[in-house]
Amino acid sequence: MSTLVLALLAGGVIGLSLGALGGGGSVLAVPALIYLLGFTPAAATAASLVIVTVTSATALAAHTRAGTVRWRGGALFAAAGLAPAMLGGTLSAGLPPALLTGAFAVVAGLAAYRMLRPSATRREESTVRTSRVALSGAGLGAVTGVLGVGGGFLAVPALVNVVGLRMRDAVGTSLLVITVNSLAALAARAGAAESLDWAVVAPFAGAAILGAWDGKRLAGKVSGDTLRRIFAWVLLAVAAFMLVDAVV
Repeated sequence: MSTLVLALLAGGVIGLSLGALGGGGSVLAVPALIYLLGFTPAAATAASLVIVTVTSATALAAHTRAGTVRWRGGALFAAAGLAPAMLGGTLSAGLPPALLTGAFAVVAGLAAYRMLRPSATRREESTVRTSRVALSGAGLGAVTGVLGVGGGFLAVPALVNVVGLRMRDAVGTSLLVITVNSLAALAARAGAAESLDWAVVAPFAGAAILGAWDGKRLAGKVSGDTLRRIFAWVLLAVAAFMLVDAVV
């Protein structure tokens, strides 16, 4: 199978999961780029940031029109992650491939766990603390910068628990946070981004955007809990494979 076809198929599947689940699907981009398309871990995380940025920005526009983006809370959360995202993006290029793969496997496993056991509970507005928002935003920014993932599986619960948003608004606002963090991490990797194989990355990103629209329709036909469980078990299997690959 040609590289272009693989890129289109992988992008479509990831976009489908993003559209159906509202977050977390982009975590599959890095393993797809490494094991299907032959990218090194460092190049895969850089390429994933490009894909995450364009898909999140596209989805953000749609959520903005729907009125589900809370700009004030989202801006504070995103601003806290700017410096860590840039620092993480700079540090990532110097990490050993095995360490990068292993760290990504751990984060992917955490994402699967959160999907299997969702526990987000909205915090009352009066208990929201700026320090907690800043700390959570900084942590997400660091994860985005180092591993090249959007972090929707972490951002949505944090926006519910820490910022006090309703779930529907948290999903829309998380796209603002993810877009900003991904752009910051990309800015720190400008050299790496320029050397990417755009003949692969561009169709991958385009297929992901188109797949996201189909994912929204799929979400209307199949139970969200069922989709989330299926995706979580697939992600858990991928995480286990990557962890074994990193260790061996």
